[in-house]
This record gives sequence, C-alpha cells and structure tokens, in this order.
Amino acid sequence: MVINHILFSHRILFDMKRKIAGFLVLIAGLTLAPVALVSAAPVIQHWQTANGARVYFVPAPELPMVDVSVIFDAGGVRDEGKGGLSQLTSGLLEDGAGNLNADQIAEHFEGLGAQFAAHADGEMATASLRSLSKPEILKPALDVMALILRQPTFPQDSFERERKRMLISLRQQKESPEQIAALAFEKSVYGDHPYGAPPLGTEATVNALTRDDAVKYHSRYYVANNAIVAIVGALDRAQAQALAETLVGDLPQGEVPPPLPPVNDLEAANTVTIEHPSAQTHILVGQPGISRGDPDYFALYVGNHTLGGSGLVSRLSEEIREKRGLSYSVYSYFAPMRDRGPFTLGLQTRNEKAAEATQVVRDVLADFVAKGPTTKELHASKQNITGGFPLRIDTNKKILGYIGMIGFYNMPLNYLDTFIGRIEAVTLPQIQDAFKRRIQPDKMVTVTVGRTVAK
Repeated sequence: MVINHILFSHRILFDMKRKIAGFLVLIAGLTLAPVALVSAAPVIQHWQTANGARVYFVPAPELPMVDVSVIFDAGGVRDEGKGGLSQLTSGLLEDGAGNLNADQIAEHFEGLGAQFAAHADGEMATASLRSLSKPEILKPALDVMALILRQPTFPQDSFERERKRMLISLRQQKESPEQIAALAFEKSVYGDHPYGAPPLGTEATVNALTRDDAVKYHSRYYVANNAIVAIVGALDRAQAQALAETLVGDLPQGEVPPPLPPVNDLEAANTVTIEHPSAQTHILVGQPGISRGDPDYFALYVGNHTLGGSGLVSRLSEEIREKRGLSYSVYSYFAPMRDRGPFTLGLQTRNEKAAEATQVVRDVLADFVAKGPTTKELHASKQNITGGFPLRIDTNKKILGYIGMIGFYNMPLNYLDTFIGRIEAVTLPQIQDAFKRRIQPDKMVTVTVGRTVAK
C-alpha cells in the first residue's frame, strides 16, 4: 500500500475518520527534507524501548531536521459505545500537561520553531513533532511532547470547549451530502462493527461524554505497549534511541488492546436512498474489502488501478466521464485496515442522471470482475504504479507516514524494498482470480444522497 493511495482512499469514506488537519496543515508550508534514496527504498531500523514501545527509524541527514510521530491504537474503533471519545481525548492533549497550560505549551513550541500536532482517526491516535535537530532545540521540544503524552491535564473548560466544537461539526455533517453519504455507507457496509460507528460519534454520545471518560481513555490506551514511534531525520542510531526513550520511556507499559471482532460478509445487496436538497447526487457503491497484509492485496491493487484507481484513464472514467458525460470524476479503491477495510466506488452526478450513473458503475464492475483487465491495461497500470513510486518516498514526511503504517500494521520491514517487484510480478490470471473470489457485484451496498427528480 502506498501513502498517496492511502490518502486518496480515504477521500470519501474516511474523510472524518482520518482527520489529519493538525500535523499536515502545520507542516504543509514547510520545506521538506528530501531523503537520500530517491530511486531505492529507505532502510528501516527497528527496535523496542525498555518499556515495550516499538520504534521505526530512517536516518535522513540531508537537512538538520527531525520528524517524529507516536502512534497509538486509540482511534474511533476503540470508543466502545462512547462515540467521539478518541477524537475528544486527542484534541485535548495540548490544552494542558503537567504544570503547563495551553498557552505555555504553544509558546514553548513556537519559541523553539517546532511544530506539534495531535489527531485521531478511525484506527489510530497520533502525536507528531517537527523540529530542528540541534540538541538545544530538539531536546526541550521532546521534553514537552513527552509531558503531553504522559501527563495531560484535560482542563474542564477545554473539555467543554472541545465538546462544543465537536457538536458543531456534527451539525455541519448533516448539511454535507458527501458526509451524509459516507456515514450511511459505513453503517450499511459494517453494521454494528466498530468500523461502522460514526467517527465523531453522535450528538447524544458526545453530550454524554465526561472529562473522566477522557482521563480513563488516555490511561488505557496511551501506554508503551500500545505505542509505535516513527522517526525520520538527521540522527544516528544512538541519538534516535535516546529520542525514543525521552519521548515514551516514562509511559506506563500498559496492555495491548484486544483484537476487533471480524468483519462479516454482506448477505445481500442493499440500497440506501437519502433525500437531500443538493445540486448533485453523491453515489457510493461497495462492500468489505481487504485487510493489511492480505495475500490478494497486490493483485487487487493492480487490478483496481485499471478499474478506477488511475484517474481519467480508468475503465470507470472511460464509461462514466468520456462516453456519457455523467460525472467529472469517478473512482474506486481498496482501503485496507486491521481487518477488512472497504472496497468503494464513488462519483457525483446530476440528480436526474443518478439512476443511469449507478447502473453504469454496476455494469462496469460486473464486467471487470468477470473478465479482468486486458494485457495492455495491465502493462500500463504496472508502468504507472512503479514509475511513480520514487515520488512516494522522496520526502521525510512521506517516509514518516510509511514507517508509521508499517509499524502499526506489523508489516515486514522490507515492504518498501519489495513493493516494485511484487507489483511487477502480478499476472492477469491472478487479478482475475482475486476479483472473482473477493468481489461480489450482486451483494453491494449502494448509497445515494441527493434530490429525487420526478420522471
């Protein structure tokens, strides 16, 4: 799985689940250090801290910068009936820690020229720091980040303010056809599984949350045995080890959370039609897809590149956009997670064309599952994927995202090294076999959100 594909994959379905406004917005305007290995995958070093946190490190000496993330299995899937708790807890981390209040924390990082952010999504809660590597700057920045992770104070006034902000966001969701469709799709695909829970909770669950809930949630999940530390920057191994110990060495060991329940197959097709006074109808079609490390991943990924993952040159784009002019953009993707994340096809179209566009999507999918790509399409997909691979590992930020993913999902350290080879090894029979076994066109969820047009 590649990072830009991951970001694209969550454009619709996990738009709310994977809110990364904090870290990415803070560093979006900064010049990112290019890694030395442009055409080759970086070498990932790995070890554990004394208290059990797993560390993944890539040296990048080109610029005197360090990027670090601490990732916890503490996303929305761990809310356990208290919807919104993971996001609320994460959102409060930098509002007070130890003897520092929110203003003092902000002034500390600003004075050092460091950037800190925390966010939670569907599966992960992440705290990130970007700093110069000079010890006189990096060390005090790490000390405060460590304090935030270890001793957040969750001030009551901040708790009330964050809860009100979440309630406003929930009300805004009701005005967005895209978000209405995403929430309905998740619920229809996953039912009562944690993957189907609203990422921000509901007004009822958020109103019921208390400061004590956040304190207990932090105590349970923000622990060393539940932590991944990803480091990229101008450090050697010894310095990286010291950094990790500074950052998480004083966290309690804690316990690894139990596995989530398995995702069930859909038993039958299901269509959900939601009336909304929008100019266009939002359409999502899909089913449970694949998990991280799935043996069919590469065959499905390469095949989907032809189906709808390659933009304007995909099968879906040819039939929906080029031949019929039904939508400016149409796409499909697999979004692997710990268990089976969704396989999704989506588009927006004029309200009066919604039924036609939905049927074309279904027809294209059924034909692709039955026949697979052509030899020419397979060759083009492989060239596109492998040709763009160096650009996917050309900044510290991208490498940090990769190694965090590798750590969180327990993927092999040579994942990046073998990626191109595994793409090139995919064959037409493998794609055809994988799609026929894994995708059931007659058992798809279809969600449409828009204004019904009388015939």
